[in-house]
Amino acid sequence: MVYKLTKDATPEQLREAGLGDHYVDHGKSVYYHNAAGQKFDMGLQSKGDPIADLYEDIAAEEKARSTYQWIINVTDDPMINDSLGYLREREIVHSQRFREAVEILKEEQSKKRIF
Repeated sequence: MVYKLTKDATPEQLREAGLGDHYVDHGKSVYYHNAAGQKFDMGLQSKGDPIADLYEDIAAEEKARSTYQWIINVTDDPMINDSLGYLREREIVHSQRFREAVEILKEEQSKKRIF
């Protein structure tokens, strides 16, 4: 989407849109950063504990879901909103699957193991 919105923009138009620094560093290529201009960083951490790590994944999915919703709230392009809506729903499904995995792991932990 970002590429489609900027592919025909001139360097001057990118600068006027607040993307001058991005253009200087990356041209028109997609290089992810947040709305404040901070470079993309997954921010996910691993504890090595499957349940803790899954909760971290759930949090990431929920943060992405809310971000897609906020972008939808400020965008009036129906095609972009359709794409963002799909991405938002996908985050919901991912979160649900991670939650299901947490419950499975909790059940498995409570089982007595005999070797």
